[in-house]
Amino acid sequence: MGAVTLAVFALVVLAATPARAARIKDIADVEGVRSNQLSGYGVVVGLDGTGDGQQSLFTVQSILSMLRRRGVTISVDPRQIRVKNAAAVVVTATLPPFARSGNRIDVQLSSIGDAKSLRGGTLILTPLTAADQHVYAVAQGPVSLGGGYAAQAAGASATSGHPTVGVVTGGAIVEREVPVNLGADGIVRLSLHDADVTTATRVASAVNAALGDGAAQAVDPATIEIHLLENERAMLMLPEIENLEVVPSRRAKVIVNERTGTVIMGEDVRIAPVAIAHGSLQIQVKTDLGVSQPAPFSNGETVVVPDSTINVEQGKEQRLALLRGAVSLGQLVGGLNALGVTPQDLIAVLQAIKSAGALDAELELM
Repeated sequence: MGAVTLAVFALVVLAATPARAARIKDIADVEGVRSNQLSGYGVVVGLDGTGDGQQSLFTVQSILSMLRRRGVTISVDPRQIRVKNAAAVVVTATLPPFARSGNRIDVQLSSIGDAKSLRGGTLILTPLTAADQHVYAVAQGPVSLGGGYAAQAAGASATSGHPTVGVVTGGAIVEREVPVNLGADGIVRLSLHDADVTTATRVASAVNAALGDGAAQAVDPATIEIHLLENERAMLMLPEIENLEVVPSRRAKVIVNERTGTVIMGEDVRIAPVAIAHGSLQIQVKTDLGVSQPAPFSNGETVVVPDSTINVEQGKEQRLALLRGAVSLGQLVGGLNALGVTPQDLIAVLQAIKSAGALDAELELM
């Protein structure tokens, strides 16, 4: 009983912690300021016999095409050529916002053939394109595996990490810039990471309190428009806006990973009165409503106060935990954990509570 009470008390303290304010820059992005994905097809050379085999004809064709552009012509059946020191790879990179021509970015390489390892190789000149098929960067340089290796001998082999995946740090040079014109129409738009009407309204209110009434308005649950003053530049106004603090409205959500037995929940998750029997485990949640009457002449109000009780029984041994106030899912889980309930049983209980309509939260299965 003591262990149950202690676990429940700890969770009650956590649930009572007031919501924490967050900076606008941590919960929203400025519309138009975003990264762009780049990709390309390349060849890594200089491998120690760990490249693509004879079956990877696209690697041979890539090398022959490269040699042909350099004036070297080979009139042999490509299937007779072996290039164990080369490997075909897909090259990916992320072009950050406001990247300028000449800036360097990292690239990642992934083998698409049957190469054993990319260790010691060098990526040759590879154009990187975006979805519009324009070249925005060009990559080249030595490949680093970050500790991965592969070794093989007669009847034995050893592998660590992913030897067919590597990186070239600072291996790509930006050749084309993505134009970003903030506030071109006199409006700067903020886009919330998680669309929510309450949060959008609070952000607009915080901006109006800092810049003046009418400066910002929430046009939808994910977008807040901020109107620039005449001749005002967005870059002069954004530093003040993005450091304003608001209390975001969080959705009540429970995340369950059945493979690892992990359960994560927010502090706003609540359960309605419900009774569950799971194997030898029986759970009953009951809520009685009482009335709190104010003292005479105190100008107080009569309020309804819930008085909740959780009864947990496992096997022949019965343990009772009495909770005052609204019952949260965190309090229920704390009591179950103190009784030694397995994660699989806990997940089954949560799914049953949700199916019964007694879980006031979104249940997300991973």
